[in-house]
Amino acid sequence: MKVIFLKDVKGKGKAGEIKDVSEGYARNYLLPKKMAVEANKGSLNQLEAQKKRRQEAEENERREAIALKEKIENMTIEMKAKSGEGGRLFGSITSKQIAQSLKKAKISIDKRKIDLPEPIRSLGYTDVPLKLHPQVSAKVKIHVTEE
Repeated sequence: MKVIFLKDVKGKGKAGEIKDVSEGYARNYLLPKKMAVEANKGSLNQLEAQKKRRQEAEENERREAIALKEKIENMTIEMKAKSGEGGRLFGSITSKQIAQSLKKAKISIDKRKIDLPEPIRSLGYTDVPLKLHPQVSAKVKIHVTEE
């Protein structure tokens, strides 16, 4: 019996896949637990429509990420910190502080999307990479000045 999986089933298939399983397994386990539906014309059309909607949503997200990238790369974030001799900071600038500064500039980015290998510990300009989307990344320029 051909079924369309609605949920991931370990060892059998992932959500959205069409597989051939034994009739007893489908009727007694998959169908009652709403893990799969029988593959007929109606359910196949529904699956295609779902895939199309998902692709459109992903494309929209990618377009929004590209627009955000262009906005971010044209700006410089000014941050102030206390520093000692030679431009070394007392403490450091972390991804959380960068996220807060971006939020003040009306750009909401999660601190986990800021790809800062180690905190900024010196005065001056630093390019910080941001992961906006799996296919889109941007660099924001951070200017650290003495307080």
